Amino acid sequence: MIYAPRLPRLGTFDAWRAAARALASNDIPPEQVDWGMEDAEAGLFAREGRPLPAPRAMTVPKDFVPLARLLCASRSAGAHDLLYRLLLRCRDTPRLLTNRADADVQRAEELVKNIRRDMHKMKAFVRFREVTPAGSNRRQFLSWFEPDHRIEELIAGFFTRRFGDMDWVIVTPEITMRFQAGDMTFETVASDRLDLSDETEELWKTYYAHIFNPARLKIKAMQSEMPKKYWKNLPEASLIPDLIAGAEARVAEMRAQAPTLAPARAGRILDRLPEREADAALHACTRCPLAASATQAVPGEGPADAALMIVGEQPGDREDLAGRPFVGPAGQLFDAVLEGIGLDRRAAYVTNAVKHFKFTPRGKRRIHQSPNRSEIEACRFWLTREIAQVSPVLVVAMGATAAEALTGDGAKLMQRRGRVERGRDGLPVLVTLHPSAVLRAADPAAMRALLAQDLAKAKELLNAAEAFGPPA
Repeated sequence: MIYAPRLPRLGTFDAWRAAARALASNDIPPEQVDWGMEDAEAGLFAREGRPLPAPRAMTVPKDFVPLARLLCASRSAGAHDLLYRLLLRCRDTPRLLTNRADADVQRAEELVKNIRRDMHKMKAFVRFREVTPAGSNRRQFLSWFEPDHRIEELIAGFFTRRFGDMDWVIVTPEITMRFQAGDMTFETVASDRLDLSDETEELWKTYYAHIFNPARLKIKAMQSEMPKKYWKNLPEASLIPDLIAGAEARVAEMRAQAPTLAPARAGRILDRLPEREADAALHACTRCPLAASATQAVPGEGPADAALMIVGEQPGDREDLAGRPFVGPAGQLFDAVLEGIGLDRRAAYVTNAVKHFKFTPRGKRRIHQSPNRSEIEACRFWLTREIAQVSPVLVVAMGATAAEALTGDGAKLMQRRGRVERGRDGLPVLVTLHPSAVLRAADPAAMRALLAQDLAKAKELLNAAEAFGPPA
């Protein structure tokens, strides 16, 4: 006659541990033990099993207990026999579980890996549906899941920590897990699959369809993470076949809508531009990385002997394509302000501190980015050359970038605007706002008035210089 411990569906590990202690402490060999679950059909030996002997004191390696707790949840045939065999062997070889070459240890690790994977899937694929009755002061949810192993008691702690602020029930084919008002209970109840469809299912499917990225679709990897056996309980699974079928077309559509960067069209634009022999050195400039993405360098324009030089920050999107400074929205505002104060733009030399357009692509748009200090310094060579060629009486710095390039001072612009400072080249520099800052301002009318005020001051300084000599 052999020993035939029967294990309950709930408290399986505790029951196995008590029986294993009684048997192992009395040196009962594995061949004389037939482990089984109490709900399984009893075999011949189970029906005639001997009573367990009284347990004696014994110790086990500290890494055996967590292994046993997981392994007891396995539905694989022979899992409890394997565990008992390992228990007996650990008495003679305390470090047995560290021997990865041992066949029993290898098998135990394989089973534990499956248990952990099943727990991970339950964390990922449980879908709660709200079933809060009218008038309840605590939200209630219901879910259905079909685990591969007996993991309900192992995984309960995760759900109580994660969803401790609500009441919930997770039903599996064998166990009903109920968390209510902070108390966790388990009940052995045979259940069929629940129909939990509700109106939130369509909302969830809509969300899933929008976050599905066809460009990152890897079908084998997806099926590995979301095995088909779980699909029947996942609302979004009904979308997957159509999403996969349409992935290629959606990727092609996404590729067609990708931003067209300047280098791809620079050649076509440059082919339409006139010969620019006079600026050949500037257009060949690679002093900073901005030349690699911009369509072309944008030189200044205006009379070669202009008394007034106006310096902005850098070309914008329109200027980058046209090859001329201040022709975009900021340029149109600039022209309107000059006209308002009676200052002829054609009499001034207008340029930028940085000659290439700096941007970041966003969809089909190129969004302006301010040049950094190294880019300003790299481009100062060209600005210095322009100042030397034009030799203006007064320079107007529009914006912080121009002020820093001309004076070497990066102090706050609003504290400096309207003042005449001494430039690096010894010329007087009037600091003012950039027209694009006016366009972006919360109160553009007030900012425009400040810009007009400063440019009017520049006009007065030029008139005074014509009458009495250059400003100090």
